[in-house]
Amino acid sequence: MAVNTAFEGRTYPPGEPFAVGREHVRAFAEAVGAHDAIHHDITVARAAGFDDLVAPPTFAVVVAQRCEAQFIADPEAGIDFSRVVHGDESFEHHRPLVAGTEVSSTLHVDRVREAGGNALVSTRVEIADTAQQPVCTVRSSLVVRGE
Repeated sequence: MAVNTAFEGRTYPPGEPFAVGREHVRAFAEAVGAHDAIHHDITVARAAGFDDLVAPPTFAVVVAQRCEAQFIADPEAGIDFSRVVHGDESFEHHRPLVAGTEVSSTLHVDRVREAGGNALVSTRVEIADTAQQPVCTVRSSLVVRGE
C-alpha cells in the first residue's frame, strides 16, 4: 500500500501529555554528549535562571516522535515503517524545555507527495505547555521508500 496522499493537511488531536523529568534530561544529555552543567546539575541550572534542569535543544525530538507515532501507526496512512528513512529535522524553540514541565503536542501532516517512486512526507509538531503556551515547533521530513 502506498502512502495516502489524502493525509496532506491532516491534523491529529494532541497526544498524551509528556512530563519532562530530570532523569529524562540527564540521560538524553549524556547520550548526545551535552555536557553543559545546566543539563545535569540543578544548582547550576537555577543559578542560570531556570526552574530546573534544561533539556538539550534536540530533546524535543523525544516528544515529537511520540506524537508522530499516531500518523505512522494509522493504518489508513499507508506507511510501512520498515521503509522509512529520516530525511531532515529542524527545531524552532520558543523557550527552553525544562524538567518539571508537562507538555502536549499536536501533529500536522503538512505535505505528502510522491517523487521517484518514493513518498516524501513533511510533518510539524507543535509542542505546548499545559497553559497552551508554545514551547517548540519540530519539523520533520520522512522518505518512505517505494517497492
